Amino acid sequence: MKILGLDSSGLVAGVAVVEDDVLLAEYTTNYKKTHSQTLLPMLEELRRMIELDMDTLDAIAISSGPGSFTGLRIGSATAKGLGLALGKPLVEVPTLEGLAWNLCGTDRLVCPLMDARRNQVYAAAYEFERSGEGFALAGVIEQAPVDIVEMLEKLNTLSREVIFLGDGVPVYRELIRQRCRVPYAFAPAGSSRQRAASVAALGAVYMRQGKTVSAAQHRPEYLRRSQAEQEELQNEHKDQRTL
Repeated sequence: MKILGLDSSGLVAGVAVVEDDVLLAEYTTNYKKTHSQTLLPMLEELRRMIELDMDTLDAIAISSGPGSFTGLRIGSATAKGLGLALGKPLVEVPTLEGLAWNLCGTDRLVCPLMDARRNQVYAAAYEFERSGEGFALAGVIEQAPVDIVEMLEKLNTLSREVIFLGDGVPVYRELIRQRCRVPYAFAPAGSSRQRAASVAALGAVYMRQGKTVSAAQHRPEYLRRSQAEQEELQNEHKDQRTL
């Protein structure tokens, strides 16, 4: 099984190809949100380097959200376009699950944190369970936009060691140090951000489980309204109160 993974859900942009549990290639950048300019050239470079025949792909795995609204739309449009052109199914991999898969096999809780601004994070907590010769991802705290202090309190009640990762870590590192009362660690640089390789690998797992959609069916999962939509809604409420 050959899976193309795409991730542009945050600052990181990445493409990767996994075949039968082997990572054939991965191209990752973590520099500026210029995904509309970089994602397809990265894919073309990867395709050229490994002489990839796109028709040999079995599916396209896409980081489906939450994340940057613009980044998710770019990734979604790219995946949908490829899926429609190649006649391939898409595998939707929630961004936080893809992040957690970076630490596949750990016996600690994994808590991905994505900065959502205004003291909020997109967050969840996962654990890994043995499944045959590999691992399965199990949710402990469901993904949601949440206040960072509230998330830390939830983790404290579980009384388990936890590993934090994601772009929310540098934003809230000091707060984590102050508020987290369970043993914790921060993931190292190579595992601390979104990786298309993890999206592809987890996408292969989900494809074997039959979790695919057509390119036409795919929609990003934003979890909350964009900032512009929130401000528009607030203005509407203000207007209604003045009537």
